[in-house]
Amino acid sequence: MEKRQAEIKRDTFETQIEMYLELDGEGKSEIETGVGFFDHMLTLFTKHGLLNLKLKAKGDLYVDSHHLVEDVGIVLGKCINSALGDKKGIKRYGTSYVPMDESLELVSMDISGRPFLVFEGEFSTEKLGAFETEMVEEFFRAVAFNAGITLHAKVLYGKNTHHMIEGLFKALGRALSEAVQIDPRIKGVMSTKGCLFL
Repeated sequence: MEKRQAEIKRDTFETQIEMYLELDGEGKSEIETGVGFFDHMLTLFTKHGLLNLKLKAKGDLYVDSHHLVEDVGIVLGKCINSALGDKKGIKRYGTSYVPMDESLELVSMDISGRPFLVFEGEFSTEKLGAFETEMVEEFFRAVAFNAGITLHAKVLYGKNTHHMIEGLFKALGRALSEAVQIDPRIKGVMSTKGCLFL
């Protein structure tokens, strides 16, 4: 099987991003965004999704983390879509529940070519280090809409903001890993339409 990989560079007045993604990896990552908590979450996403991810990102952090986090989500979504190619043989659907101490998170996805996000989660802490917690939803939206994924992400319950966000990123990785798996029983794409286009 050909290596399912993608490399994308995005350069704007607000951010400069270089990303390399392998879908069939071992959970290896080299991540530098300048936002420690975000680096931690992306490392968890990569490890639990059994992906390989190299990322160098710089942004206008003197403003806040918004542009950087959203643009990394955009590039990640585009890398996922590119690495999947024609999507032949993929399972298409993936769902993961992840407990993180007192919290429980759910992520379920359909690599349908129809971008959509349902996000349910409220965080009592506004910032974790330099990371604005409201950016979790924006990141998930950017990934979903640029990868062509119908994505549902939900904090079922929890108290600790760090735990809740960590559970979401781990669940995102695990759900993605399931959805992109090749099933030899699937001939063509898993769709009666015969295509899974973005």
